[in-house]
Amino acid sequence: MGVTQVIIGVPKEICPGEERVALTPANVGALLKKNGVEIRIERGAGEAAGFTDGDYENAGAKLTDRDDIFSNAQAILQVQTPGSNTTNGQEDLDKLKAGQFLIGMTDPLANAQFAQALAERKVTGLALELIPRITRAQSMDVLSSMAMIAGYKCVLLAANASHRMFPMNMTAAGTMNASRVFVMGAGVAGLQACATAKRLGAIVEAYDVRPAAREQILSVGAKPVELDLDTGEAEGSGGYAKAQGEDFLKRQRELMKEVIKEMDVVITTAAVPGAKSPILVTEEMVKAMKPGSVIVDLAAERGGNCDLTKAGETVVENGVLIIGPTNVPSSVPFHASQMFGKNIENLLNLLLDDNGDLQLDFEDQIVTDTVISHDGDVPHARLREMLGLPELKKAEPEAPADNGDDNGQEEK
Repeated sequence: MGVTQVIIGVPKEICPGEERVALTPANVGALLKKNGVEIRIERGAGEAAGFTDGDYENAGAKLTDRDDIFSNAQAILQVQTPGSNTTNGQEDLDKLKAGQFLIGMTDPLANAQFAQALAERKVTGLALELIPRITRAQSMDVLSSMAMIAGYKCVLLAANASHRMFPMNMTAAGTMNASRVFVMGAGVAGLQACATAKRLGAIVEAYDVRPAAREQILSVGAKPVELDLDTGEAEGSGGYAKAQGEDFLKRQRELMKEVIKEMDVVITTAAVPGAKSPILVTEEMVKAMKPGSVIVDLAAERGGNCDLTKAGETVVENGVLIIGPTNVPSSVPFHASQMFGKNIENLLNLLLDDNGDLQLDFEDQIVTDTVISHDGDVPHARLREMLGLPELKKAEPEAPADNGDDNGQEEK
């Protein structure tokens, strides 16, 4: 009898507007070096990102249909699982079977109920958004990869919409001053936005509530904006900004108004995991800006950092364009898929043993932080709390076995 192969399946994304694919042909080729693994790709899964069916076949994948993947794959890889795809993801959720692994983005902190839905189906779910920000997991960090793409693309959106050119130009018709670009939030997206705007020739300034961000802002050629605020407790776990109280935010807005009114472009990137985006740009600030100025709000999907942002729309207020893009990484699908696929490839290399079997080591922080459902339960502590489930009891150590070495003496 032949060895049973673990089947990894990649269906085509069905979320409206999603053009990425969970694995590229290069990832397929690398993963097939693992013994006992078979990879099946739904026909057309990579076309929107620039990867043809022929590319996948040449890499060693088997082309198939969606029903075959959901019926026979032990692990299903998606960019947007039904947890994050609340538009039409239910049809995929209904196809999942007990014992399968589902790996992808699940929006776990905003949709904890999805973990429970997977547990009820006895599906093992891994949420890529929960990959811990530790050195060993950097190569699996989907959020950072996609934030880098978003930070790059948002600057292009701003440059395209702006009434001004970014670089300074000295011509026979006169001098055109460089645009002033202000980036709010110096995480991965914000730093990439700074670097991209700088490369385009703009004068770039940036602000982040975390004191540690100052050196990072300088490293990408931007000038840090410093406000008279107490920011000693502004950084939470994983390097993310921590939600602040209303008194802090009110004072921050007052000081920020004077900065923003001088800018030609404002890019906001401030997001708090699992929470509504903080309002950093008020309607009053927008009214103080110059006509023709542009705001690109990368936090639009979580309510936006600007009072006037409308997700998926561009609105004009007092001559200021406010762009609220959604799913920005999908607008750069080739490279976004390349990075996403490499992150998943690295995670699978951790989960696959030498025989190509999927194994979960719950002593590994990457596994414990990422698994949201397993064996009919929700093992993730934070999600259990959000769902109102009791804490899981830690297994007690087993009593030592009686090996007959007590020389027949009773314990006194």
